[in-house]
Amino acid sequence: MNYRPFLLKGLAAMLLVMSLAFSATAQRIACVDVNKILESIQEYKDAQDELDRQANKWRQDIAQEYDVIKGMYNRYQAEQVLLSDEARRQREEEITNKEKEVRDMQKAKFGPEGELFKRRQELVRPIQDKVYSAIEDYAAERGFDFIFDKGGSAGIIFSSAQYDKTSEVLERLKKK
Repeated sequence: MNYRPFLLKGLAAMLLVMSLAFSATAQRIACVDVNKILESIQEYKDAQDELDRQANKWRQDIAQEYDVIKGMYNRYQAEQVLLSDEARRQREEEITNKEKEVRDMQKAKFGPEGELFKRRQELVRPIQDKVYSAIEDYAAERGFDFIFDKGGSAGIIFSSAQYDKTSEVLERLKKK
């Protein structure tokens, strides 16, 4: 008796079942370039232009203040030999205080919690939220499990909740 036809049919059936099982668990992945999307939105371009103008103005203001400090220091250097010890200390303190004032100004404008950061949050954040919402809607409509940002450093923009295993890892940690 020739078992070869049965063996081939059995093997073909097994391969078909395995391929169906694999495709049922396959995840759908896509990528987008969020920077390209943002740069195509006029409202975003306008916000960036406004932020750039404001940052440039603040940079100029700070540069002018540093010029004032430089002038104070040059005058001090020129008059230093004529000043008493007390007058020298007072001038040095004035220069040091002015430098601290300008550094504080710089931090207030450009620091992590500075005015530029806050202004960026006001202007750009709503636009970014709108883009991310559109990406999530697209993912839900098209059945994507993950969407990555290929143009920036955002990494995963969207992931299906069924793949979030945070609670399971936390449960394991509680058991240890």
